[in-house]
This record gives sequence, C-alpha cells and structure tokens, in this order.
Amino acid sequence: MSDTVIQVNNLRKVYRVHERPAGFWSSLRSLFRRQFRQVEAVKGITFSIERGEVVGFLGPNGAGKTTTLKILSGLLHPTDGTATVLGHTPWYRRHDYLRQISLVMGNRSQLHWDIPAMDSFLVNQVIYNIPEKEFQETLRQLVELLDLEGVIRKPIRNLSLGERMKCELAASLLHRPHVLFLDEPTLGVDVTMQSRIRRFIADYNRLTGATVLLTSHYMADVTALCKRVIVIHHGSLLYDGDLQTLGERVLPYKVIRVDLSTPVACADLEPYGDVMECSGLKAVLRVPRCVAPDTVATILKRLSVADLSVEDPPIEEVIDLVFAGKGDHGAVPMLLSGGSP
Repeated sequence: MSDTVIQVNNLRKVYRVHERPAGFWSSLRSLFRRQFRQVEAVKGITFSIERGEVVGFLGPNGAGKTTTLKILSGLLHPTDGTATVLGHTPWYRRHDYLRQISLVMGNRSQLHWDIPAMDSFLVNQVIYNIPEKEFQETLRQLVELLDLEGVIRKPIRNLSLGERMKCELAASLLHRPHVLFLDEPTLGVDVTMQSRIRRFIADYNRLTGATVLLTSHYMADVTALCKRVIVIHHGSLLYDGDLQTLGERVLPYKVIRVDLSTPVACADLEPYGDVMECSGLKAVLRVPRCVAPDTVATILKRLSVADLSVEDPPIEEVIDLVFAGKGDHGAVPMLLSGGSP
C-alpha cells in the first residue's frame, strides 16, 4: 500500500467576487448591473504528503492556505485540478472519508457556547458513531494529554481562550482521525498555552502516526513541529522541502556571537565577517555558511574569547524575505525553485 496520504495535482480555485464603488448611486446601480472580477486564490499547486508527516503550510494572509485546507477537508470544490486524501476525493464528502479526517480552525468554534464541552463531545460520539468503550478510552487519553480535568464540565462561554482551544482539539480527535488539518491552532492564546498545544500535537502524531498539515503565523509552532514546509504566496507554490534547507538557500550565512575577555575595536573584527553589532566586549558577526567553521577557529585562536555561539538566522527573517521576494542572492522564487539568479 502506498504511503502517500495527501496528493494534490495542479489544484486551482477561482472566486467570482462582486465589486462596486462606494456611495448611494453605486449601490442603486448594482441592483441592476452587478460587476464581478475573478480572484485566483490557488494557482495550480502540486504537492504530496506521506503517512505520519507533520508538514508546515506557510504563506502570508491571502496566500491561499485556508482555501487549500478547505478543499482538502471537503468544504470547497476546486475550480480545476485533482486531490486525493487517503485515496478519497475530498469534495465528494463520503462518510468513510469524513470519519478519517479532522479540521481545526483557530478562529472558528465547533463547540456549543452555552453548554459544557462534555455535552458537545457526546454529540460527536453520536455523529461519528463511536462505540462507547472506544469513546471513553479516547476521551480519557485526551483529557490526560490536554489536562482537561475540571474543564470539560464548564460551559464553553466560561472558559479561557486557551482552555477552549484545548477542548476544540479534543472534540476534533475523539474519532481518532488519520489526517489532521490544523489552521492556526494556537491563534490568540498565550505563550505557555501555545507550548502546551504544540507538545500535544507532537505527542498525538507520535502515538497515532497521524498525518498533520499545519498552518500558523507563529513560527515557533513550525520550528517545533515541522521538518518540512510548503510555502505558497499569491496562490502559487514557492518552496516544498526541508525547513533548514530553506534558510540555507534564502540566507546562506551564519551568525556568530562572541563575548570577549579583552576589548577589541570594531574595525579589528571586520576581517572575520560583517560586523552586525559591536560594543568592545561583545560582537555579532555574519559570515557565509561555507567559511563559518574556519572563521570560528580563527577567532578562537587570535582573540581572547570568553564565550562563543554559532546560530542560524531567525526563521522569521527567512520567511519574511521569502514573502517579500528578496534574498542575499537575488530573487527568492528562483532560488527556491533551484535556479540560479
């Protein structure tokens, strides 16, 4: 049996959007003559995801991420192209397909506002026809993993945002889906809760082997969970591959941070690389990746070093440059596709 769980080929989605100028007369005219324009949200993207992978799906607002997830979860029909998930065409919405997937959207709630989360869980048990023994076992595991004891019997309106998001995750996983689509699962929650939700997603993937496609604007989510990322911009695929390799292509340098025992003039540090910061006893240098090991050895040999660290550029900086179409070596899209500028 093939290990490919998600296969997308030349997927395209075009919306027909009504437009009109502001004002009373424009509103009146639009009653008789409406004007539309075509908005291409997804422009022929192709990718595949293997069983058990946790893949980051990155792009700025309006890139087409949520539209793609809605197509893959069966909420939207594409304009063109094909997609299969677990061997099913998502937009046919077959019952045996919907039983195997789940979509969690950080800005949408599936829980009923005025009743306890536990009541919503029981509704899901009926919807998915989950046997009582399996339901109780799964619920126990989710309550333990997400620390929901004492939370699930409170009305949703009385929960904090972090508690509500944990209940949303639990509700989405009661039927033990094989594929999990996560759209901004940590949106709006505090740093501590973000960390707990990330840890839970990693544990769920490890324990069940579920395939996860994750979108997030918090890069800490991506770096903690995803070795592979798919980057789209304006509906087009920019990059599909290893997260570390993305940084190496876009910003092919290392950052060396040095604490010195003896003050050194900033000008004396220039032979070692680009001096980004310098305050006598502290310095930050930027050097090409290919010479970083030799540069570190030279610094340790020639300077009085108290401490030294070598770092990759922040992934946020890498992603910002990708979306801006910039980079140290010219046009980012050409770099990401493997070409030479």
